[in-house]
Amino acid sequence: MQHHFYAYMARMKLIKRWGLRHNTREENDQEHSLQVAMIAHALAVYKNRRYGGNVDVEKVLLYALYHEAAEVITGDLASPIKYFNPGIRDAYKAIERMASEKLLDYLPEDFQEDFRALLFPDEESCEWRIVKAADRISAYVKCLEEYGFGNREFLTAQENIRASVSQMNMPEAEDFMREFAPSFMLPLDALN
Repeated sequence: MQHHFYAYMARMKLIKRWGLRHNTREENDQEHSLQVAMIAHALAVYKNRRYGGNVDVEKVLLYALYHEAAEVITGDLASPIKYFNPGIRDAYKAIERMASEKLLDYLPEDFQEDFRALLFPDEESCEWRIVKAADRISAYVKCLEEYGFGNREFLTAQENIRASVSQMNMPEAEDFMREFAPSFMLPLDALN
């Protein structure tokens, strides 16, 4: 029997992000998920090394890799629409849940329990909180890069996202923002 899960996951590269904004460089869900995984890994290391955490780094990485999986079915709905009001937000969450159920069905039955936790993460866990912070930081980095290319389209988003990261009250996120985020505005020559 054939299973279609990974064929769907391969389509993450076709899901474009930031659909309501002019982009100097388009970004897709696949590259975004990799960046979120890298940032989430850093946040988990910060948490464990500097703040006495006991974060499961493997779980953080897996949550990050699959955090946008449902979008291969739903597409990316722009944040201003997705969060316009509680009714739209809740309806979209229900749609994402149905999409994740469909993806689970595309796996062999003996794989499904292993993937259920990835497609339906424990949203109360420290690991998921780290991934959500990394997701916000990845969006912030995109804004920095766009602004660095002279694109003012992302300026308000940059300010709003920075504020949302601060509101998360996560010292590990603040450390990343202070120690790594500013480099994303620099040209290659300045990184050497």
